Amino acid sequence: MIRPPFWLPWIYAGSFWKIKTNEPVVYLTFDDGPIPEVTPWVLDQLAPTGIKATFFCIGKNVKANPEIYERILSEGHNVGNHTMNHVKGWKTPFKEYVSEVNCCAALVKSKLFRPPYGRISFRQFYFLKRHFKVVFWDVLSADYDPAVSADQCVENVIDNIRAGSVIVFHDSLKAGERLKIALPIVLEKIRLMGLRFELIDDKCTV
Repeated sequence: MIRPPFWLPWIYAGSFWKIKTNEPVVYLTFDDGPIPEVTPWVLDQLAPTGIKATFFCIGKNVKANPEIYERILSEGHNVGNHTMNHVKGWKTPFKEYVSEVNCCAALVKSKLFRPPYGRISFRQFYFLKRHFKVVFWDVLSADYDPAVSADQCVENVIDNIRAGSVIVFHDSLKAGERLKIALPIVLEKIRLMGLRFELIDDKCTV
């Protein structure tokens, strides 16, 4: 599902799907890194353009690749919590899920949190939103899906973005092949559409 159903933001009240703005801006995000096979390539694509993104990091990957995590921060990007081991909220007991988030928080110093797979129970959500800004998305590239071509990933983004859209790509092994084709095309097309990129931070509102 490239764009979420209209009713989901109402159910998860107070979460972020599309950022409220009157400006021609969109918000680029990456999930599941940092890993050496993909994240440095992403950073290399963003650096010449000046585009800043928000990386929702898995704690175990930060622990394994601290130098890449530090590069993300040093180049002016933002980071968010994506749990320690990329667990599914629907299948993880409440206390275990909160522990996953807290373990990641010890490594990823951020008040932003994105539930892996976008799946989180109401109890987990309403507890965590007291401590984090819970960020979902407005447009999913589907780059993680081997049944989706790189060209379709481009279409998924370009055909669905609007001012305030939160766009999701993945700096992961699963997505890498499609990402490396789709991302440069998407960045250029968005530029030609007259939109600019901004970071998700504490100034953003629902």
